[in-house]
Amino acid sequence: MATRRELIEAVAGRYRAAGRNEKREILNEFVKVTGFHRKHAIRALKRSPRQETGEPRQRARIYNEAVREALTIVWEAADRICGKRLRQVVAGLIDAMERHGHLKLEAAVRESLLSMSAATMDRLLATVRDTAKQGRRRTMINTPLRKSIAVRTFGDWNDPAPGFLEMDMVVHCGKSTAGSYVHSLVLTDIASGWTDAIAMVVREQTLVTESVSEIRRKLPFTVRGLDVDNDSAFINDTLVGYCRENNIELTRCRAYKKNDQAWIEQKNGAVIRRMVGYGRLEGRADSGGVKQAVRLSAAIRKLLPALLQVDFENA
Repeated sequence: MATRRELIEAVAGRYRAAGRNEKREILNEFVKVTGFHRKHAIRALKRSPRQETGEPRQRARIYNEAVREALTIVWEAADRICGKRLRQVVAGLIDAMERHGHLKLEAAVRESLLSMSAATMDRLLATVRDTAKQGRRRTMINTPLRKSIAVRTFGDWNDPAPGFLEMDMVVHCGKSTAGSYVHSLVLTDIASGWTDAIAMVVREQTLVTESVSEIRRKLPFTVRGLDVDNDSAFINDTLVGYCRENNIELTRCRAYKKNDQAWIEQKNGAVIRRMVGYGRLEGRADSGGVKQAVRLSAAIRKLLPALLQVDFENA
């Protein structure tokens, strides 16, 4: 193979520079010496030194960095949609942004954006998409109050004593979230699985603390900690102050990680949904129905310590 490469290098330059008739004579001689098929010999002699060494072909750059930056700005304004959708709205979006003073493009950059294909848009946005982790952005205000509450995952419990509870809300809105409707505030103890709930006519942070106090009075153990999700009904000064005054450790789960609250999520379905259902409940009358269901569940659970012979206070 080394000898063949040397022969190809020696003949290829002369072959590419020769005329039609001279190429035929060189090709005939080359085929006799190497034993190559005639078509393979033509391809070997036409191949450039770069192709022989396997070097990548350097494509001419059509879109410069200015075009890439302008495309990124337009893509951000369009809420990071895919290239196929962006290609359809880019003209109107550029006009609107320029008209309102949010964008000012040179003629060459504007023409490049308008003539760009959807596949090229996706290719140029690949790097910034990887940085942004693609998809639409989930908007969450990371306030100092939220940062001050420690995050606890499903693997951080380490077999706690009774009194560390997960807290969540179950909405009874039916098929529509319009208007006001009843909420069930649910608390589940990690150690024992003890679950208690209370109906709230509306979703309000002061009512949350009052409901927690009512549940605490009925529990057979002292509440040592509350673990909540990132709902604004829980992440607020009212609940933080309440927990501080009552020596309750307040923690929160990671955003969009429901498995961090696996215990309460399971009880939401097994206890609340099973007893109350999925219908829409509004007003005090309906909240009374939820309270009756919760009281029935609490009456059943009162028998559990005797049956299990569990001493919650000294556990």
